[in-house]
Amino acid sequence: MLLSQGKLRQSIPLLLLASLLACGVFLSQTSFDEKVPILARPTPEASPLPKPTPLYKPKPEPRPNVEDNFPRAASAKSPSDLRRIPPWNQPPTSHIEEKTPLFIGFTRNWRLLQQVVVSYVTAGWPPEDIYVVDNSGVMQSNQNGLLSVQNPFYLDYGRLTKLLEINVLTTPTLLTFAQLQNFMTFTAVEKGWEHYFWAHMDSPVVSDEEYEEEGRLYKSLYMRAVTVMRQTMEPEYGPLAARWFAYDRLTLVRTQSYVDVGGWDTLIPFYMGDCDMHERLWMKNFTIENAKAGIVYDVAAGVDDLEIFYRRNSTNAKREDAAQQAADPASHGVKPDGRNSPEYHELLKMLGEMQRSKNEDQRGRNTWQSAQQGGYGEPFYRDSAGFDLGISMTMNFGRDVFEAKWGRGPCDIREAGLGEDDAWRVVPGWEKEEVQQKARDDREKESKERQKKEEEEKKRKENKTKQSNG
Repeated sequence: MLLSQGKLRQSIPLLLLASLLACGVFLSQTSFDEKVPILARPTPEASPLPKPTPLYKPKPEPRPNVEDNFPRAASAKSPSDLRRIPPWNQPPTSHIEEKTPLFIGFTRNWRLLQQVVVSYVTAGWPPEDIYVVDNSGVMQSNQNGLLSVQNPFYLDYGRLTKLLEINVLTTPTLLTFAQLQNFMTFTAVEKGWEHYFWAHMDSPVVSDEEYEEEGRLYKSLYMRAVTVMRQTMEPEYGPLAARWFAYDRLTLVRTQSYVDVGGWDTLIPFYMGDCDMHERLWMKNFTIENAKAGIVYDVAAGVDDLEIFYRRNSTNAKREDAAQQAADPASHGVKPDGRNSPEYHELLKMLGEMQRSKNEDQRGRNTWQSAQQGGYGEPFYRDSAGFDLGISMTMNFGRDVFEAKWGRGPCDIREAGLGEDDAWRVVPGWEKEEVQQKARDDREKESKERQKKEEEEKKRKENKTKQSNG
């Protein structure tokens, strides 16, 4: 029945009241955890926080520009434009029968590399036997002349190969010290070299011009190194691995010995890698012996003019001054412009001071590695400070690996009682009393648990036997 308009108006409030009551019943039966659509007025979006901008470290203090320390070579067009090697240090006219390859690894600091190369050439090493390993990690950039002298990874490829007439090998990428050592061994194997020498690029050498072997004729550093190499070929030397000249600043390696122990452990990239390698050689009953061939230095800087290494026809001092010094009783009979001359002693004094300065530098011994900052915008550019930090972090990682491998940090792992089969098998810190005590407690606990299981198994078998017989 239809409602009249008046009655309809009267019923509207009642309908609204019923609707509100129904909503109240619905809400009272609804859990607050249930999702109930609620219409709300849209709120304006909050303003986004400003994006943080990079914060930069302070710029390092600018370093002085690098200057070439071999002016004569800079203007030379051929090897004949250089001074001749001192005649008493000249290599044999015909190469000796044995091969005498010498590797010199390079990553950065051209002045030091050039200095050590010149030092070996003037100490009598045949240039054709010297191999600089360009481990700068810049691929062919040095060979193609794409880097500037201010770039830490720069080397003058043309000067080394065309003027000094040595060889340059380029690694495909930047290698760690351990990888570089294995690269040298690999190259020796590939070329069939039973022996090879390697040298540090911060260790220039000088022939000992006062040396005479048991009254015999003078020998250059090169010929004395050859004598040492020939000694290692004699049967009584047995399983020799290496000969050290001033620790490993110059080293003679028997190639097969390094292969037999599996080469350098590349998981230990830098420091402690030598400890690991040498200890493993000794564990395999190889020997490493000291030897002498000349004077080997360890420096962090280059002399201002490498011509002092040649010395012959030197213009560094007047001839009459040198003669006067030779006539002076206090000069110990040194000869001017010849072997054991005043200039020779000046060179020794200069290198000795540089070595002392390196050892006493409170900033560390390897400041030369970060002495340059240039090269921005050139191929394979690396931030010098960042590269240095990355290398330092890798060194620390290697120390941790060594300690994990042998369970201890010090180098004398054989004296501690470890053998080659103990690598990666010993508990870290095994020498500490608390670690030893814990190991004893663990063994005792394991023994008791094993005994308990054996007794339980014995009872189980006895019960099983009784049940089968019952």
